[in-house]
Amino acid sequence: MITTVLAFLLTLGILVVIHEYGHYRVAVACGVKVLRFSVGFGRVLLRRQSSPDATEFVLCALPLGGYVRMLDEREAPVAPGQLSQAFNRKKLWQRAAIVLAGPLANLGLAVLLFAAANWIGVQEPKAWIGPPAAGSLAERAGLRAGDWVRAIGQGDDEWRDLRSLTDLRWEVTQAALHQRSLRLQVSNRDGRGPRTVDIDMSGVDAREVDAALITRIGLGQAWREPVLGEVKAGGPAATAGLQRGDRVLSIDEQPVADAQNIVDRVRGSLREGQPLAQQWLVERDGRTLAVTVLPRVVSEGGKTFGRVEAVPGQAPVMETVQHGVFEGLQQGVVRTWDISVLTVKMLGRMIIGEASLKNLSGPLTIADYAGQSVNQGLAYYLGFLALVSVSLGVLNLLPLPMLDGGHLMYYIFEGITGRPVSDLWLARLQRGGIAVLLMMMSVALFNDVARLLGLH
Repeated sequence: MITTVLAFLLTLGILVVIHEYGHYRVAVACGVKVLRFSVGFGRVLLRRQSSPDATEFVLCALPLGGYVRMLDEREAPVAPGQLSQAFNRKKLWQRAAIVLAGPLANLGLAVLLFAAANWIGVQEPKAWIGPPAAGSLAERAGLRAGDWVRAIGQGDDEWRDLRSLTDLRWEVTQAALHQRSLRLQVSNRDGRGPRTVDIDMSGVDAREVDAALITRIGLGQAWREPVLGEVKAGGPAATAGLQRGDRVLSIDEQPVADAQNIVDRVRGSLREGQPLAQQWLVERDGRTLAVTVLPRVVSEGGKTFGRVEAVPGQAPVMETVQHGVFEGLQQGVVRTWDISVLTVKMLGRMIIGEASLKNLSGPLTIADYAGQSVNQGLAYYLGFLALVSVSLGVLNLLPLPMLDGGHLMYYIFEGITGRPVSDLWLARLQRGGIAVLLMMMSVALFNDVARLLGLH
C-alpha cells in the first residue's frame, strides 16, 4: 500500500512538474513575467524565491495538479512599467505557444521515457499463446495452445517480426479499432510447422474495445507449461499424491495443453455444488502415473468452484526486449504517436457511443498500476509513466474550457475574427467546461471503484 501511494505521488509529481515547466520556459522565452510556479494546490509547504521580483516556486499540500501564474491584466492590476511583460499583451502566436508548451512537454517526455525503457530492456512474455476460449475468433481461425506467433502481415508479402506477446496484443487492439483482419505467421514452440492464420476482425464491435478485448478474441493468455508448482500440504492435490514438478498430461482423459487447462478443469469440477473425483494422468521422473483427485469446494465472491491447492503450472516463458540507442528513440516516437492517436480515437468513439465508457480510468487505477509497475522494475515504471504522460498531454489538448485545448480554441477564434472571445461567453464556456470535466471525473472514479470491486 505504501509503495502504491508513493509511486502514485511520484508519478503525479513528475508529470505535473514537466507540464508546468513547459508553460514556464516558453513564457519566460516570450518575455512574460511568471509570478508563481506551483506544484499542487492549497496550503504552501515549501517556498523558494531568490528575490522579491523573481518567480516564486512553491510546493503545496494537495499534490493533484499544479499551475503557473503569470502577470495578466485580466487577473490583477499591472503597473505601467510592467505592461510589456503581461501575458494578455503578448502577440497571439506567443500566447498560443505558451499554452501549447505544457501538453507538448508531456508528449516529449513520453518519447524519452519510452526510449529509456527500450534502452534498458524489459522482460516480456514470449508470443506463445495459451488456449483460445472455445468459440473465440482465435479458436475459429485455427490457433491452438502453445502456438508461437512469429510475425504479423503488413501487406501482400511483407511481414514484421513480433518480439513478444505484448507486441501481439497491441496489434490486435489496433486491428479491432480499425476493424481490419489480422494475418499471422505461426509455428509450434520449436519453430517448426510454419503456417499462416487469418483472424477476421470485421465483426468486432468498436464499443467492445476495452481492457477485456484481447481475452474475448482468444489471445489473452500466455502459454505456460502444465507442470505443477508448489503443492500445499494437506490439500486435495497433496492428499492424492501429486508432487511439485509433476507434468499433467490429461484430466478425465482430456489432454492438457497448458496450465490454464488445469485451472479450468479444476474450477469446473462440481456438479450441483458437489465435487467430482477427477482422473489425472501425470508424468514424473520419466514414469506415467494415474492419480485420483477430489477437488475441494470453495465459495468466493458469490461463486462456487473447485480447488486442489496446488500452483497450476510454471510462469510464462519470458525474453528480454531491448533496442539500441537510435532504434529505441525511434520506437519511442512511434509508440507516443500511436498511443496519442489511439487515445483521441477512443475518446471520440466514447463521445458518440461507439466505445464503452468503461475505458475511462481515474486516480485509483493509475495509483494501482503505478505500484505494480514499480514492483516490476525501472523499465516497466518508465513505460507506465510514459503512458500516463501521453494521456495527460492528449487530454489537455481537448477543446474544453479549463484545459489548454480550450484556450487554444479561443486563440483560433481570435485569429479568425480578429477579436477575442467576449467575457460573457468566456464565463459561459468555463461553466460548461467545468460540468464536462466533473462528469468525466465522476465516470472515471466510478470505473475505478467498479474495477476494485470486480464489477468490470
